[in-house]
Amino acid sequence: MSQEDQFSLDALPTTGRLIGLDLGTKTIGVAISDGLQMTATPNETIKRKKFGLDAERILELIAINACVGVVVGLPLNMDGSEGPRAQSTRAFVRNFSQKCDLPMAFWDERLSTTAVTRTMVEADISRAKQAKVVDKLAASFILQGALDRRR
Repeated sequence: MSQEDQFSLDALPTTGRLIGLDLGTKTIGVAISDGLQMTATPNETIKRKKFGLDAERILELIAINACVGVVVGLPLNMDGSEGPRAQSTRAFVRNFSQKCDLPMAFWDERLSTTAVTRTMVEADISRAKQAKVVDKLAASFILQGALDRRR
């Protein structure tokens, strides 16, 4: 199995909860799907510390929610190429896959934060409140996109 196949949506189970991750430089947004994989729900925002601590918290959330797979937002450039952030995300997933044996998939996250921020601005949510929820909402947007694609 090639690395691309290993991290494609086809590698994920078709039922059971999935966890979605939006890996930022300072935070990790987390979303969880329902067991039928119809809806993604924002869960929490993890303040990044060290890889080991970040991974430990994600593993706790996987266990608490009985997740069967992981969807990770891949921050591609607008032209579809991979820059330093995408490489950093791939490195995180490589390292995390050593600690977690669940199937994992990447999902193109271009414009996810932009779309979520625009929605919050239109809803007249204050910037302070936006900052607290944007990462977990972006994770939900990423996970929902992957769920919709699979249907």
